[in-house]
Amino acid sequence: MRFFDFLKQANINQGIEEYKRTAGAVLMDVRTPQEYQEGNIPESKNVPLQQLNNVVSVAKNTEIPLFVYCYSGARSRQATGLLQRMGYSKVNNIGGIVAYSGKVEK
Repeated sequence: MRFFDFLKQANINQGIEEYKRTAGAVLMDVRTPQEYQEGNIPESKNVPLQQLNNVVSVAKNTEIPLFVYCYSGARSRQATGLLQRMGYSKVNNIGGIVAYSGKVEK
């Protein structure tokens, strides 16, 4: 990782496109269940940051590509670090739904 890479904002719209092109990938929303119910990206699975140890319910093995988002990108950044420490090797922080331009479902 280069020194200023952490300053780069994730682009959720590009991340969703990459998710759609990645076979077997899981789109993971780490917001609270209430936030998730208020509007989420279609096909996403809700695994709140505080319950990240339940990730095995959506990703049985550590080789499954994970595309992680939250509201602004802060919690998804935390989640990607935690997931990597848990052994998940293909984790992508795609940022926050606040910048998402696609359709959401409730």
